[in-house]
Amino acid sequence: MSLSGTSTQRRAAPARSLLVQSAWIRRRDRRGIWFVAPFLVAFLVLMLAPLGYAVYTSLYTTKIIGGTTFSGFANYSQTLESGQFWSGVIRVVVFAAIQIPVMLAVAFFFATIFDLGVAKYGTLFRTIFFIPFAVPAVVAAVMWSFLLEPQFGPFVRFASALGFPNTDYFSSNLILPTIIVIAIWEWTGYNMVILYTALRSVPRDVVEAAILDGTPLWKIILRVKLPLVRPAIVLLVFINMIGALQLFTEPQVLSYFQNQAISVNFTPTLYIYNTAIAGGQYNLAAAAAVILGLVIVVISVASLLFRGRRGAAS
Repeated sequence: MSLSGTSTQRRAAPARSLLVQSAWIRRRDRRGIWFVAPFLVAFLVLMLAPLGYAVYTSLYTTKIIGGTTFSGFANYSQTLESGQFWSGVIRVVVFAAIQIPVMLAVAFFFATIFDLGVAKYGTLFRTIFFIPFAVPAVVAAVMWSFLLEPQFGPFVRFASALGFPNTDYFSSNLILPTIIVIAIWEWTGYNMVILYTALRSVPRDVVEAAILDGTPLWKIILRVKLPLVRPAIVLLVFINMIGALQLFTEPQVLSYFQNQAISVNFTPTLYIYNTAIAGGQYNLAAAAAVILGLVIVVISVASLLFRGRRGAAS
C-alpha cells in the first residue's frame, strides 16, 4: 500500500506542477492585457473612431435647405472629378519627385562621412544636423519666411549680389522650390540619423577587406555600403512619400506672406482643410480625406509587400 501510494503521489506531483504552471501562464497573459489596453483604447478613440466617422460623414450631404440626406458615393465622385483636387495631387507628386531624391542623397552623403570618421567631432555635427527636425514645422516655416522675405530677407540680398536682383522666392514660379528647400532643411537630419544607424550595422570586416584590396573610397561607398543599406533607403522613400502627401504646414504658413502664389488647393490637405473650414462642405471634405487616407494605406501596404519580397529574395 505504501509503495503504490508513493508511486501515485509521484505521478500526481508533475500533474499538479503543470496545472500550477498553466494557471500562472494564464494570469501572466491576463496581466499583459492591461499593458496593451491603454494603447488599444487610444488607438480606438483617436484613430479608428475618427476614421469611421469620416467615412460615415462622407456618405451624406448637408444643405441649408433640405438638411442632411444620404448621398452614397456622390461626394467621392465629385472629389475624383474635381480639377482642384487633382492639381494639388500633381503638385505634391512633383514636390516628392524632387525633394525625396535630393534629400536622401544629401542625408546619405553626410551619414557616410560620419560613419567613416572623416569629419572630426562627428557627434557634435550629427546633433547639429538633427536640430532642424526638432524645430516645430510652424516655427521653421515662419523663420524661413523672414529669411526669404522679398524686401528685407538676407537671401534676397544674397541673390542680388550674385546678379539676380528683385528675386521673389514667394512668386508663383518659385514658391514650390522654396517649399522644397524648407522641407529638405527640416527632414535631412532625421533621414541622416536613420541612414547613419544603418551604416553602423554594416559588418566592419567587409569594409576592411575592401580597404585592404585597395578599393577607392567612392567605390566602397557606392558598391559596398550603399547596397547593404538599401532596405533602409527604400523604407525612407516610402515614409517620405507618405509625408509628402500630408504636406500642409509649410504652404499654409507661407500663404500668409504671399496668398496669391498658394491657392486653396495647393496640396490635397489644403484642399481638404479649405473645403471644410472655408467652404463649409464637411461631407465633401470627408470624402477627400478618405480618398487621401486610402492612397496612404496603399503606399504603406506596397512598402510592406516590397520590403517583404526583397527580404525573402535576399
